[in-house]
Amino acid sequence: MTPLSTQALLSQAWFGLIGLMLVFYVVTDGFDLGVGMLTLLRGRASERDVMIQSIGHVWDANETWLVALGGALFGAFPKAYATILSELYVPVMLLIASLIMRGAAIEFRHAAQRSRTAWDRVFGAGSLLAAIAQGIVLGKVLTGFVPGAASIGFVIITAIGVVSGYALLGATWLVKKTTGAMESAARRYTVMALATTVAAALAVSYATLRFSQVGATRWQDAGVFHVLAAFAVVAALACAYVLYAVAVRGEHGPFAGATVLFITSFAGLALSLFPYLVPGRLSVAAAASDSPTLAFMLCGIGLVFPVMIGYNLYQYHLFRGKVVPAQH
Repeated sequence: MTPLSTQALLSQAWFGLIGLMLVFYVVTDGFDLGVGMLTLLRGRASERDVMIQSIGHVWDANETWLVALGGALFGAFPKAYATILSELYVPVMLLIASLIMRGAAIEFRHAAQRSRTAWDRVFGAGSLLAAIAQGIVLGKVLTGFVPGAASIGFVIITAIGVVSGYALLGATWLVKKTTGAMESAARRYTVMALATTVAAALAVSYATLRFSQVGATRWQDAGVFHVLAAFAVVAALACAYVLYAVAVRGEHGPFAGATVLFITSFAGLALSLFPYLVPGRLSVAAAASDSPTLAFMLCGIGLVFPVMIGYNLYQYHLFRGKVVPAQH
């Protein structure tokens, strides 16, 4: 077995680090996007206040993982950054605009008197559009930017999957953070979102096998397929645990199960893509920067990464427990 070169080791290390950043972003910002989408389903202002209050201390810090992800991709894999951003200009601009909508709405709603409901709807719409944009990006990358009706259908399915997955994370977060009628509603949303997420995941898996370059290469490798099958078993167990935790009125279990489901799904996605960043078009080795650049960035991220993770853990610990409505 030929040992890997320094360049190969560094490029693969950065592939793993970017995947880890993506997991942190999807899980953390995923639940607050999900909460934002679920505000569209609640008519009472007091309920929306509690929902937004449950994420008010973390939503802006969650989005820093997206900034870190973009910077890491630009520095470590500049060719991939150029290819992906040029191909995905419209959905990326939609994502940025949606995040701006969310940020403006969650700030202005506090100062608004007569138009608070309107700002709540802007916040919910921005959350929904951001999830749709991320689903489009995922679908486009998995298809290798191949045009055609089949690719469009695949992208639609991935967009539905991301929206329902974020709704699942948001609902389980509300189970953990709210009480009374809002908690009961969140449990109902959890079951519904889990059903649509599983259905979308199965549809995406079938479509990946049929229409994506991933299915034509990596999934036909026996070693890779067996690992993916193991991930699928873990994901199925996580789904069952979410349902069990909801049934026994667990508070932390549903969110923990949904988190395991997402982590397992993205581990499978990373395994499916490797050694490509864009299936069939751009490999990790071809897209990577030179060794000195990757090594210098690795030193930098070694200093920054613990600070970001530590700050996130501290804020979640500091604001643990159920939300107390602002008027109390």
